[in-house]
Amino acid sequence: MKLGIVGLPNVGKSTLFNALTNAGAQSANYPFCTIEPNVGVVAVPDSRLDVLAKMYNPELYTPAVIEFVDIAGLVKGASKGEGLGNKFLSHIREVDAIVHVVRCFENTDIIHVDGNINPLRDLETINLELIFSDMEILERRIDNVKKAMKGDKTLAPKVALYEKVMKVLEEGKSARSLDYDEEEQAWISEVALLSIKPVIYAANISESDIGNLDSNQFYQSVLEFAKSEKSEVIPVCAEIEAEIAELEDEEKEMFLSDLGIAESGLDRLIKASYSLLGLISYLTAGPKEVRAWTITKGTKAPGAAGKIHSDFERGFIRAEIVSFDDLVACGSMNVAKEKGLVRSEGKEYVINDGDIVLFRFNV
Repeated sequence: MKLGIVGLPNVGKSTLFNALTNAGAQSANYPFCTIEPNVGVVAVPDSRLDVLAKMYNPELYTPAVIEFVDIAGLVKGASKGEGLGNKFLSHIREVDAIVHVVRCFENTDIIHVDGNINPLRDLETINLELIFSDMEILERRIDNVKKAMKGDKTLAPKVALYEKVMKVLEEGKSARSLDYDEEEQAWISEVALLSIKPVIYAANISESDIGNLDSNQFYQSVLEFAKSEKSEVIPVCAEIEAEIAELEDEEKEMFLSDLGIAESGLDRLIKASYSLLGLISYLTAGPKEVRAWTITKGTKAPGAAGKIHSDFERGFIRAEIVSFDDLVACGSMNVAKEKGLVRSEGKEYVINDGDIVLFRFNV
């Protein structure tokens, strides 16, 4: 699963990406510093793994991960090829969701591509380029389906849906602003629209705004905009996050404490991104390894077992499940079993986030 980091040039995308991945993506004070997308694999923060690691002192500690792609800055006219726009749009097409970075602070030393700070204008610039691209694609799809409908009248509801989405796009709204039932979701997924991809807005704020967001009108305007399309906003100070990313865990805790915050903006962003993709983690724990396994929300036990090995899914017998809280309270799986807190679940059991699981299977 990939998340693409997008935004106008010089809004802090590459700085944020560097902080996320420590990958050292080039960052400079001029447009189009990033041409080819940088890719980084990022661990998903999970304090439950830390607790289990203290219990088992395992040989291996393996968190869940997600992939972030730093996509070059889009500009007005990208859908028509401006500013290497076609190439950038193709990179967005390849990701599963979007982290849209928008600048919410003044700094005369950092050039803004449009000359001044206006988050709503910046959001509109990016969103409209995605919408314009979608309109071209959807127009062609409507024409093709209408031709096919001459010989197949059952396609009429699909045409009606596409035309409804086109009307929304023509109003300057993203395709994700509509609600879709299961059948409509399948139809719209055939079109590969950009503006339907789920999005998180990363509001890049200044250090002085940390803990004082009510007074930042730039941030408040982004928050209001995001509500209109039911998206989430995560405030981050990319410059500070880049500093925090270089620290050891103990130093990081002290730094955050001095700032008066319990969790870094990046940790919040990573967790929110994981959730945005519809992902959860189940856990396995023992002296050999403590690990978080990534599955899609709603996955049943055999499918979850298959994440470990295909043999586990093929030969699935049952899953032994204990809640994280119960295991920690008991101190070991054996004590949890003695107290009747370990459940035996079959093939129809839907795995929950944080379930600690031991699979039984036939080879």
